Amino acid sequence: MTRNTYYLDKNVHFKHISAERKWIDLRLGEVWRYRDLILLFTRRSFALTYKQTILGPIWLFLNPFLTSIMYSLVFGRIAGISTDGVPMLLFYLCSNAIWNYSSSCVTSNAHTFTSNSGLFGKVYFPRLTVPLSQVLAFVIRFSIQMSMVLVILIWYWAHGQIHPHIWALLVIPLSLVQLGLMGMGVGIIISSMTTKYRDLSILVGFGMQLWMYGTPVVYPLSQLPDGWIRSLSLLNPVTMPVELFRYAVLGTGTLQPVSLVWSWGFTLLALFLGIIVFNHVEKTFLDTV
Repeated sequence: MTRNTYYLDKNVHFKHISAERKWIDLRLGEVWRYRDLILLFTRRSFALTYKQTILGPIWLFLNPFLTSIMYSLVFGRIAGISTDGVPMLLFYLCSNAIWNYSSSCVTSNAHTFTSNSGLFGKVYFPRLTVPLSQVLAFVIRFSIQMSMVLVILIWYWAHGQIHPHIWALLVIPLSLVQLGLMGMGVGIIISSMTTKYRDLSILVGFGMQLWMYGTPVVYPLSQLPDGWIRSLSLLNPVTMPVELFRYAVLGTGTLQPVSLVWSWGFTLLALFLGIIVFNHVEKTFLDTV
């Protein structure tokens, strides 16, 4: 009788994948091991946005530029809203850049499960790599848009019409991290809920429009009178990052340390709750999507 002998290679590692996991089992180390996949998804997300378009990446400049001109006419000239002495075009370019980055992180991640259900059902990988890659893709788009803003900013700066706070420019990456984490946290919470309640996906666009007007984007915070409206605006977690960004870039902005602390607290809470709910829903979402 022939005896078959099997040898186990010590260099081969086996990993047991199970749907059973605790609520607070974040598995961030596993996400880090798949960092190459995050970069791959980031390139895919950036490339697919402008695939089969005539102008391609030129839309990154054209869209915010035309929108800022429209805001200058409607809110600046017609409505007469002050921009605290900052040239209107530059004010709205900066405001649009930071707001579009923040809102895009929310809306893109709000469709994580429904948009990637086919991919999630075929192969295993840490699902958090998808929302992380979305945020990184929008960081790239923001950086490209800011190159146009930088050219216009230098022109106004050379003519003495603005006075940026150079030292405060160092906090811009921190603001991007905060808004990216906040957008990812809020977005994946919505995404987890839309697996059962599709109405929420319809309300995302409308909700983001309301959120924009509740944020000092088309107006500076200094234009709000003291009272409940100003207090309500300070409770908006996006208000302080936007004001801090304009304070650094344009040299004007209203900073409230208490509101800034609250904004960071909301960001961390939304991110933590979002990851917990996301990890719980990913086990069963294919049964409902």
